[in-house]
Amino acid sequence: MKPLTKILLVEDDTNLGTILKEFLSVKGFEIIQVFNGEEGFEQFKKGKYDICLIDVMMPKMDGFTLAKKIRIIDKQTPILFLTAKAMLNDKIEGFKIGADDYVTKPFSMEELILRINAILKRSKTTQDEIEKIEFKIGSYLFNYDRRTLVIQQVEQKLTPKECELLRLLCLYENKVLERSEALTRIWRDDNYFNARSMDVYITKLRNYLKQDKSIELVNVHGTGFKLMTK
Repeated sequence: MKPLTKILLVEDDTNLGTILKEFLSVKGFEIIQVFNGEEGFEQFKKGKYDICLIDVMMPKMDGFTLAKKIRIIDKQTPILFLTAKAMLNDKIEGFKIGADDYVTKPFSMEELILRINAILKRSKTTQDEIEKIEFKIGSYLFNYDRRTLVIQQVEQKLTPKECELLRLLCLYENKVLERSEALTRIWRDDNYFNARSMDVYITKLRNYLKQDKSIELVNVHGTGFKLMTK
C-alpha cells in the first residue's frame, strides 16, 4: 500500500487547525498538528515530511523564523505559508526564505488542495531529477555543476541564473515551461520586474544556442517557453 503523504501543520488558531486537519485527513493525508513555531521545529526534527503548512503570525516563534530554521537543516521539503497577511513585502520575504507557495486567509479548502498537489508534483519532479547534471541539447553539451555549455570544443560559461533557467528548460524539453513556475523556482517571486529579468535571460540563452539550427527556444504566448529539439 502506498504510504500517505505526510504534512506538518503549524497553526496557532486551534479552530482553523482542527478544521484543516480533519479536511486534509479525509482527503487522504497524514497530518501532524502543532500550535506554535517552537513545537513545529521540534516535530520537524523528529520526522520526515512531504510538505509543511506554516502560519506566519504565531506565538513563541513566527512562521518566517521557523522556515529559516528548517531551511538551515533541510533545503528540499516544500513549505507553504498560511497567513492573514497580504502585503507584497511579506510574500517576497517568504519566497526569499525558501517558501514554495503562499495562501492568504480566508482561502477555500479546494484552493489549498490544488496548491498542495501542485507543490508536491513539482517537488517529486525535482527529487526524481536532482542527480541529473549533464544534458545533451542538439549538438551542445550542458553541464549544470560546471555551469558550461559546449559545442565543437568551444565553451560558454553560464551565470548562476542562466544555468538554473537552462536546466529547467532541459527538464521540460519539448514541453511548455510555464513562466510562473520558472519565476517561483528560480527567482522565488513572479512579480513584473523578475518577469522582465527572465525575458532577458531567455534572449541570452537563445543567442548561446543559435549555432545549432535544430534547436528552438520559443515563446508560448501567454504561457511560457519551450525548448524544442529535433
